[in-house]
Amino acid sequence: MNLDKYHPWLQPELVQHIQRLCYSFQHWAGTPLILTTSNNSSLEIANLLFNADFVVVSHGTQADPILNYGNQKALELWKMDWQTFTSTPSRYTAEPVERSEREKLLAQAKSQGYISNYRGIRIASNGDRFYINQAIIWNIVDQEGKLWGQAATFQNWEAIQ
Repeated sequence: MNLDKYHPWLQPELVQHIQRLCYSFQHWAGTPLILTTSNNSSLEIANLLFNADFVVVSHGTQADPILNYGNQKALELWKMDWQTFTSTPSRYTAEPVERSEREKLLAQAKSQGYISNYRGIRIASNGDRFYINQAIIWNIVDQEGKLWGQAATFQNWEAIQ
């Protein structure tokens, strides 16, 4: 079985990225991103996060950041497969009229480390619009403080009719 094809989030570089997601969320928010035990391996944590009942997305540090992670809930919500999602500029998760607000929000999170309780409108690949509620956005950093991108998580969303 080709692990990369069927479980791309288990590639070594993505397992490391997921460790940074979890580390940096704990660093900024003071609470774990996902409940684990000290016995969980990094692969088990990667599977737990990918299959969690809340959304987790992230993008890199490019000038026009590209999405580099989305768990199953994110893929379902934005109606994309892994390959499409992880090759999409993150700005396309919001409608053009919402993008300036999104940019201000990301800049605020970048300067503060994280922000919480965000509500905004996002758009799926098929044009479906939805509110995200009580989102947390944070800078992805490693233990040396190097910036690797930004991430967001939320478990509440509602369709806009």
